[in-house]
Formats: sequence, structure tokens, C-alpha cells
Amino acid sequence: QVQLVESGGGLVQPGGSLRLSCAASRSIFSINVMAWYRRAPGKQRELVARITSSGRPNYADSVKGRFTSSRDAANNTVYLQMNSLKPEDTAVYYCNAEVLTAGSWYDYWGQGTQVTVSS
Repeated sequence: QVQLVESGGGLVQPGGSLRLSCAASRSIFSINVMAWYRRAPGKQRELVARITSSGRPNYADSVKGRFTSSRDAANNTVYLQMNSLKPEDTAVYYCNAEVLTAGSWYDYWGQGTQVTVSS
């Protein structure tokens, strides 16, 4: 089991920045993959960033060069630094953890945090 708690969302003007946090209930080194997803109104869920246990992140084309994901192993926390925000980044952002246990993959989700980019 993994509990995930996101924080850091809010209202920001276009061009601004926000940093999202995702605190896990266990060591992030015991989690095979951590990822950030988002769901905008009327749209399907979209993968934003994905970090494997090796620590190397991959990003969606729509956020490359603007978003950066990092991790703090000491605090079991993953971050999503979002810069140069655009109105189209408005969405609920979710933290996700994928854990391989006894040959089966298990998915865990946080409660989501709202990000609104508007002037």
C-alpha cells in the first residue's frame, strides 16, 4: 500500500510558476515508478511526467522545457516544478505510484490538486 498526498496547487497568472509536492507513505526507492498526471475539464487524463526508480524523468511534449520533476528521498517526496505556466496547463494534477509486487503491478493515486492559470 502507498498513500500519496499532493499539495501546492493554486491560482497563478500566465507565465508564473508553481511547485507541486507529492508525499508518499513509504520510501520512494521502494516505488518502481512515480508519475504526475493531469485532467483538464472535458479532456482525458494526460501523463505529464514519469520518473522511474533510476530517477530519470520523462516529460510530455506539452511541458518539456517548462516543467521539471525531482525527488527528495529523505522526505519520500516527489516535486513538480512548473514554470512559464499557460492557461492550457489548467487542470487537476494527480500524483501516481506504480509498484511491482509478486509479479503484479499496483497503481496508487493521490487526491489531486487544482492548478488554475488565469489572468
